Amino acid sequence: MQDIASENNLSETAFVVKEASGWKLRWFTPDGEIDLCGHATLATVFVLMNFVEPDLTEVQFSTLSGKLSAKKKNDLFEMDFPAYELKKIEVTEAMEKAIGCKPLEAWIGRDLVCVLENEDQVIQAKPDLEKAKALDGLLLHITAKGKDKYDCVSRTFAPKLAVDEDPVCGSGHCHLVPLWSEKLGKKEILAYQTSSRGGVLYQLGP
Repeated sequence: MQDIASENNLSETAFVVKEASGWKLRWFTPDGEIDLCGHATLATVFVLMNFVEPDLTEVQFSTLSGKLSAKKKNDLFEMDFPAYELKKIEVTEAMEKAIGCKPLEAWIGRDLVCVLENEDQVIQAKPDLEKAKALDGLLLHITAKGKDKYDCVSRTFAPKLAVDEDPVCGSGHCHLVPLWSEKLGKKEILAYQTSSRGGVLYQLGP
């Protein structure tokens, strides 16, 4: 599986096999296995429900993050993912040098989350990915409050996993949505990942 993922050289490659109680799902980056991945899960759900078993409307996965479920709701797929527990940490000079600007706040879960002053800083950021490798956390997420229709915007970098920038990161939003849900006092969060490809996520907070 690792050889295939390295050959594909995508952010993540998903591998799924049917079991008696559902489906077993694993995710690999080009450089290693990861415990949770949103967009590769979404792609897996799409393939299973459209090509493998077209009558499926709900699916259960066994993963390194425990049991995950997904179901089809009209034209969308709804996935139930765990929320990472976040701890506020000190903003460091190393973070500022890696990102290119000083974060307002920093939080750590599985990944490092740095809150920036505004949406433009997130969009225009050109992180030093070599310096980002030295930061705590598996992935680096930079985020800010949205200025128009989105509650929050973000970008995700994973140089430790041989991925420069993840276009739309589901596991990253398992950090971001609980954070912004608490900050904004909102249960429903509309998020946008401002990568070159971009992506909208409709999410319910914990």
